[in-house]
Amino acid sequence: MSSVARSNPVGRLLARFPTAPWSGMAEAVARIGYVARGTVYLAVGVVALLAAVGLTPRARGPLGALEAWGQWPAGVIFLWLIGLGLYGFAGWRALQSIFDVDRQGATAKGLAARAGQAVSGLVYGGLAVSVFGLLHAVHHLGRHSEHAAMARTVEKILAFPFGNLLVILGGLFILASGVGNILRAVLGHFGRTLDFDQQFAGWAGTVARIGYFARGVALAPVGVFVTHAGLNARASDAHGVGGALEALHRQPMGGLLLSLTALGLMAFGVFGFLEATFRPIRAAAIGRGGEARRDT
Repeated sequence: MSSVARSNPVGRLLARFPTAPWSGMAEAVARIGYVARGTVYLAVGVVALLAAVGLTPRARGPLGALEAWGQWPAGVIFLWLIGLGLYGFAGWRALQSIFDVDRQGATAKGLAARAGQAVSGLVYGGLAVSVFGLLHAVHHLGRHSEHAAMARTVEKILAFPFGNLLVILGGLFILASGVGNILRAVLGHFGRTLDFDQQFAGWAGTVARIGYFARGVALAPVGVFVTHAGLNARASDAHGVGGALEALHRQPMGGLLLSLTALGLMAFGVFGFLEATFRPIRAAAIGRGGEARRDT
C-alpha cells in the first residue's frame, strides 16, 4: 500500500475493496463531465460570436446560452444530459481534491491546487443545479435571467452578517481566478496532460492556451462587478459572464474584442473534448496514491 493510502483513512478503507468496477465508472463519469464542460463553453462562445456580428441581440452566460435548447423536445433531453454531466464533473473534481489522484502532494502549492479543484467542483455543481432550474423554468414557460439570478444570489449574501465583506471576498476570488487563467495560458504546459502522438501536442497546447486566456478575460470582469456590488452593498451591480461579455462588447472595437473572446471560449470548449478523449484518468489510483496527471 502506498504512503498516500496509509496517510488517508478513506484511502485505507477503499484499498480493501476491488477497484476495477467503480474506477471504470468514475472514469466514464469524469469523461462525460469533460464533454459537458466543453459543451457549455462552446455554447457560450457561439452565442457571443453571433452577438459580435449582430446575429443575436446579446452575448449570454452559460445558462443563457443553453436556454434556447429548452424550446424544443430534443433540447430538453440534451439539457438533462448536460446537467448530469456537470454533476459528474463536480464529483470528479471532488475525488481529485480529496484523494490527490494527480499526485500534487501536501506542499503549499499542492494543497492550493487541490483547493482550487475543490472550488471548481463546487462551481460546476452549482452550474448543474442551475441547469436543472433552467429546465424547471422552461417547463413552466418562464424565462431565465442571468443578471437577475446573480443579483438574487448576491442579495441573499448581503443579508448575512458581514455580507458585504463576503461578497467582496467572492468578487476578489473570481477576479483572481480570471487572472490565474490568463497566467496559466502563458505559463502552463497543456499537451503533456493528453495521451496522444507528440506531433499533436503542440496543436492541443495552442488551443488550450487560447481557451484559458479567453476564459480569464471573461471571468475577470465578473470579479470586478461582484466586488463593486459588495463595496456598494448593491446587488444589482453584480453581473455574470454574460454581463461581462456585454461590457466587453461596449468597449471601443468591442465587436472585434468580443469576436476574439468568443473564439477563445470555443477553443476552451474544444480542449474540453480533447481532455474527455485523450486525458489519462487513472481512477483506480484513488486512495492508493496512483499516477494521474494534473489538470485544472
